[in-house]
Amino acid sequence: MRNRRPILLPLFLVTSILAALLFYSARPVTSQTPNKNLNANIGRPSRKAIQLPPRPTPTPGPESAADVVKVDVDLVKIDALVLQKNTARIVGGLNKEDFLLYEDGIKQEITHFSQDELPLSVVVAIDRGPACPHPIDVWSDEAHRAAREAIDRLKLVDEIAVMAFTDSAKLIQPFTRNRIMIEQALNNIPAPAKTTKVAHCFNLMFADAAEHMFKASNPAGRRVIIVITSMTRLFDCSNGPSNRVAAAAIYESGAVVCAIIPKVIIQRVENALQTVATRVNKVVAANYMDLEYLANETGGEVFADKPKKLDTTFQTLIDHLRSRYNLAFVSTNKKRDGTTRKLKLDIDPARQKSQDRLVIKARRSYIAPRS
Repeated sequence: MRNRRPILLPLFLVTSILAALLFYSARPVTSQTPNKNLNANIGRPSRKAIQLPPRPTPTPGPESAADVVKVDVDLVKIDALVLQKNTARIVGGLNKEDFLLYEDGIKQEITHFSQDELPLSVVVAIDRGPACPHPIDVWSDEAHRAAREAIDRLKLVDEIAVMAFTDSAKLIQPFTRNRIMIEQALNNIPAPAKTTKVAHCFNLMFADAAEHMFKASNPAGRRVIIVITSMTRLFDCSNGPSNRVAAAAIYESGAVVCAIIPKVIIQRVENALQTVATRVNKVVAANYMDLEYLANETGGEVFADKPKKLDTTFQTLIDHLRSRYNLAFVSTNKKRDGTTRKLKLDIDPARQKSQDRLVIKARRSYIAPRS
C-alpha cells in the first residue's frame, strides 16, 4: 500500500516558513507539560477498552534474585525521574514515603519501591528514513560512537535490542546481554534510504518496538525505547497500525520513550516544516505521531544537541535512566476492563518544602488488565 503523504503547502507559504525558521532552535530537553498543539489523532487512548494483540509469554532470564520483583498481572509499574526544576539536577535519596500516587484521583498505596535495582530492557530504534535532499544522517560516526559508549555504561544484567526503521521496521538484534553481539548490530545498521519515496514511519516502529518489549527476558524489569531520529512529528504510514494503536501498545508495554536528536540547522528547519504541516493538515484529519508528546506521557525525555556533543547527551540519558525511582502498586479499582486510567505522581508537600522546586517525569496513564 502507498504511504500517506501530507498535503503540499503553497510555494509562497513554504518560502515564508523557511525564511522565518532559519532562527528556529530546538529545545534541548522536553519538559513534562501538556503539548498545546495536539490534534485529536494523538494522545492517550480513549477510556474505553482497547483491543490489542495478546501478550507473548516472556522468556525467563538469568537475573539475580535481588533484581526480581514478584510478578502480579495487576501490578502497575512506574519509573520516575525527579529533577530540580531550575538546575535540572537529579534528586536522589528520596524514600517511598516522599511520593504520593493517584489513579483517577484516588490515592494508591505504593507496594514496591527501589532506585536502579531492577534490570533494564532497552530497544534502540534508529531512523534510516531518507536523508535526501539534504545529507542528514542521524547514524553518523559521532552518534555511533556515543551510542556504543553509552551502552557500555549499562549494567551487565541489562539487555539491549537494536532495530532500524523507515517505512518498515527491521529487528537487527533481539534482546541480548552479549555486548559483542550488540556491537555487531550497531555496526550493521543499514544506510539511510536514498529516495524520498521511502518514508519515516513512527507508527510502524513504535508498534514493533512494543511487540519486542513483550519478549523481554525479565517480566519485572524496566522497559525503555530510545529513538535516534531527526524528526519529532511524522505522519502515519498507511501500511501498518494507526498512531492510536501504536501508542496504546507502548502504554500497555510499560515502556518509557526517550529520544536523541542530532541537531543541525537543516534538521531544525525540516522538523519545523513537518510540525507546521501536521498542524495545517488537521483540517483533513491527517493522522500523525508526536514523539515529544509520547515521551511526556510515558515519563521519558527528548534530547537534542549538536553531533559533536552527542557523547555527553547519551551519557546524560543513561545517567537519568540509572537514577530513576521504581514504584509499583496494585490498583484499588479491581475492574479488569482494559480501560485507560490516569496516573499522577507527586512529592509529599513536606518534602517539597525542603527542596528547590522539583519536577517529576513519570508515566501519566496505563491500560488496565483485561479478563
